Amino acid sequence: MSNPPTEPPAECELIDGEVTLRARWVVPISGPPIENGFVVVSGGRVVRVGQVPQSQPVADGSVKDLGDVAVLPGLVNAHTHLEFSDLDAPIGNPGMELAEWIVQVVRARREALSRAPDALTPRTTVAQGVSEALASGTALIGEIASTPWPGGDSRWDDQQAITVVAFAEVLGLTPERAAEKFALAREHVDSIRPFSGVSPHAPYSTPLELISRCIELAVQVDCPLAMHVAESPAERELLTQGTGPFAENLTILGFDVAKMFPWRQAEPIQTLIELLARAPASLLVHGNDLQPHEIACLAEHPSISVVYCPRTHAFFGHARHPVADLIAAGVNVALGTDSRASNPDLQLWREVRHLLNHRQDLLPATVLEMATLAGARAMRQDDRYGAIAPGRATTFAFVPTTAADVETLYADFASLDASSAAALQS
Repeated sequence: MSNPPTEPPAECELIDGEVTLRARWVVPISGPPIENGFVVVSGGRVVRVGQVPQSQPVADGSVKDLGDVAVLPGLVNAHTHLEFSDLDAPIGNPGMELAEWIVQVVRARREALSRAPDALTPRTTVAQGVSEALASGTALIGEIASTPWPGGDSRWDDQQAITVVAFAEVLGLTPERAAEKFALAREHVDSIRPFSGVSPHAPYSTPLELISRCIELAVQVDCPLAMHVAESPAERELLTQGTGPFAENLTILGFDVAKMFPWRQAEPIQTLIELLARAPASLLVHGNDLQPHEIACLAEHPSISVVYCPRTHAFFGHARHPVADLIAAGVNVALGTDSRASNPDLQLWREVRHLLNHRQDLLPATVLEMATLAGARAMRQDDRYGAIAPGRATTFAFVPTTAADVETLYADFASLDASSAAALQS
């Protein structure tokens, strides 16, 4: 088994005209895997995809044979928090309660800042995460951006090899904090369109009125919206009863929980789903605790996608994720890594491997679509990313394989890492 190149040969950038890449497998996502496949690229876009006839020789100059690899479209990480990219290991302990983990995250960041306030600038930390993602085959990221965000125009290197859709995080249980974060979000979405969005953080940190204002902003500027919803049973308990771990921690922080929770709505999660459906496109992040009637509600609103973060889900020891039920209902489900605060790395391909090894109720082709086209679709970037098809970007992920059939190919995918190639992207 040979190793794939970590980047396309430099001459690919210099050729005036078409370049044809050949590989043992091409996995376009928009169709089944192609053995002995080729991809014709020109001007930073895919032109043609197909199978090389057995009798066709490799031409000199305009054809590059990549050998024993599978070529996939650049991966799409639909949810992460790049501000934690400097962490060496997740915060807290596996299986801990989400509400307590959030307290530890806040405490850890404050302590790190007090120890070394100038050790890593926000831009450096974010760039560190972007570099890790790119090196492991990711082409598009959905980032929950603390504002003011240091990411500039969302392009991160000279080849413009990776794009970040930065969702401005909005939260605040006090009017002052809410007003401050909303104003920063408004400035953010105006400054980096079309690669921006807005993110009311979560129902335990963002009042309904502020969530509604974020949705109105998304409608006004025609941008996508992302929100953590149905993340744990403790969240549901807070919203429906005003009790539980979240209520306890908010009380310790000095909030008058009784004035804010429980929500008046009998079905708060369904209320949120119906609110999110008003935005041009919404990403419902995590969805670990979604119930059957809420999945049915989601299925009625195709503008809403669910983003599942498998290894973060496993870190917290949540009950089995309803991902198979969501897919069966026709909901668009994408993949994310969350952050290094709950995940050992930002390598989306390892989320793919986790599902291929632990969720045999999902078809491998479905898992691959979740890691590519579904995420691009969720962020309204599927005209450029998510598939190897005419008109799409030429950032690819490579996985080494000598597979002679599709079944063996998927078995290789379950055990091998991916690398990226970005030099062909315009």
